Amino acid sequence: MLKETVDFIRSIYKTPKDFIPLHEPRFVGNEKPYLNECIDSTFVSSVGKFVNQFEDDLKKYTGAKYAIATSNGTAALHIALVLAKVQRNDLVITQPLTFVATCNAIAYLGADPLFVDVDKRTLGMSPSKLHDFLHTSTYINDKQECIHIATQRRISACVPMHTFGFPVEMDSIMEICDVFHVAVVEDAAESIGSFYKEQHTGTFGLLGTLSFNGNKTITCGGGGAVLTNDDALGVLAKHLTTQAKTPHPWEFNHDHIGYNYRMPNINAALACAQLECLDSFIENKRQLAQLYANFFDCMPYTFLTEPKNSKANYWLQAILVGDRTERDAFLDFTNKNAVMTRPAWTLMHKLPMFEHCITANVENAQFLEDRLVNIPSSVRVN
Repeated sequence: MLKETVDFIRSIYKTPKDFIPLHEPRFVGNEKPYLNECIDSTFVSSVGKFVNQFEDDLKKYTGAKYAIATSNGTAALHIALVLAKVQRNDLVITQPLTFVATCNAIAYLGADPLFVDVDKRTLGMSPSKLHDFLHTSTYINDKQECIHIATQRRISACVPMHTFGFPVEMDSIMEICDVFHVAVVEDAAESIGSFYKEQHTGTFGLLGTLSFNGNKTITCGGGGAVLTNDDALGVLAKHLTTQAKTPHPWEFNHDHIGYNYRMPNINAALACAQLECLDSFIENKRQLAQLYANFFDCMPYTFLTEPKNSKANYWLQAILVGDRTERDAFLDFTNKNAVMTRPAWTLMHKLPMFEHCITANVENAQFLEDRLVNIPSSVRVN
């Protein structure tokens, strides 16, 4: 069974390499010409035509009114939470099944994550669990703020994460958070090219964020972006990420505490080329998902397919095995045989820096931590 899986993965990648990585980048388009143009221009830092071009291309692709390119996805999420007015000692609702950057960005502001369970089907925040928590554990004060009853702390934002590119049920999340006066900031770091009800992830909330790290569906080495349809926040996001410098021919005047978060032009050159390839990459990954679904249909594992009303980018393909013991045996055998697989992240509330945080019943997240395995997901080269 384990050997069959390794042999199948090797057969679909048809690579001469002994080692099959989990997800490696593909550079098959205009990456080199654009990089050469960027280098020849000498504009390799935060000023240059490719940064603006990438933002324009990203707006067209996602449908967002504003796209602000940043140095990485964590920076994008940090600035989005600043713009959402998260304050020190606030609580920010998120999910325990996520990458640590989600919670780190919350902590940068002196706030604490508050963990609500995920849905087994979407792998992201469960609308029903979110509603139950807010309905039973909070109230709205006379300032129209959501207050956690037990601690009397303000809940200022909710950060659902589109896990492995599977869209969360954002319409339900938005409706619930609107009733409870909680701003929604989408962590869409893993879901470039994923759509829920034909709308791109990261464009439902007040703000959304993307990542273009080296292991993402498209990459520019690092890189991220803030998405928003709010005019004031779109302008302010670009201003704050460029050190809040006011225009002047030579003087250095700044009107806010700013951040050195602007994406460098050399990264943006790579990003422009990669975005041109995104649709073909996603089609390739969706074909891979079908191959996996057919194979695992005859195996005692469950291959995870996109949720209802969604078109997923299948960033990382995933299966569920029987229990944690079986998970560890699967991980051990595949990695020893040079096929890279990984478990889901350790749940955030188990990490020492977040173990003090409020955690609702997270049985679904625990179920997934015990059973989920990511398998090789790179775009296949013909």
